[in-house]
Amino acid sequence: MTDKYCVIGNPIAHSKSPQIHAAFAAQTGQDMEYERCLAPLDGFAEVVRTLIKQGYKGANVTVPFKLEAAAIATRLSERALAAGAVNTLQFIDGEIVGDNTDGPGLVADIVRNAGVALANQRILMLGAGGAARGVMLPFIEEKPAAILVANRTRATADNLVAAFAGHDVEVAACGFDEIAGPYDIVVNATSSSLAGDMPPVPASAFAKGTLALDMMYGSAPSPFMQFAAAHGAETRDGLGMLVEQAAEAFTVWRGVRPETRALFTMLLNLK
Repeated sequence: MTDKYCVIGNPIAHSKSPQIHAAFAAQTGQDMEYERCLAPLDGFAEVVRTLIKQGYKGANVTVPFKLEAAAIATRLSERALAAGAVNTLQFIDGEIVGDNTDGPGLVADIVRNAGVALANQRILMLGAGGAARGVMLPFIEEKPAAILVANRTRATADNLVAAFAGHDVEVAACGFDEIAGPYDIVVNATSSSLAGDMPPVPASAFAKGTLALDMMYGSAPSPFMQFAAAHGAETRDGLGMLVEQAAEAFTVWRGVRPETRALFTMLLNLK
């Protein structure tokens, strides 16, 4: 029987994940189907239980359910445990195994696709929710000079920083009104771009040579990307990260790693 997977989110109609995983399956000869699944904001757990009953083998999880996915998992991978957030679920022998491929995906996109080293860089992370949590440990493992986490609610940023204390990298928290740049890399891990909004980041965060990366993606540059570009930054959206994290999730599920570069180029040309 064909193995079934899906991506769960709200909203979800915009997701390119079915196209990406269909390409990976064709490339690697895997017998699988992958679709979108819209979950009610208060009904994520019930959707997961229904998928399991219907014989699904796993699911990706996107905004706003990554923290709920970690809570519903019966077992977490090491990187999901560190993140406290889950974007990849496996349904195995009655267990719900949670993993997080966002961080490795973002690191691969920045380092390999964009050609920007993370080592010794000053990084500004905008947002302190599930998206930010998922990438913190992989970023720390690249040995940047420092990571500053900025959030509307300072206490949330403080909690995130405390969760990643003890590493040989300076990690600090602040409110948006405390940001003083410029930074080498600025990552928008808020959900502002989904609503076409701009996070309250000052122009001083950017300079010529700054890489400004929005973890969301769309057919046009987000307000964050437009603002960053107007102040000298090189910009990048989350499409490359999407492809790379999908490849990591595919590897977790199927035990074979797909090639990503040609698919990324194709999707970029379709925008």
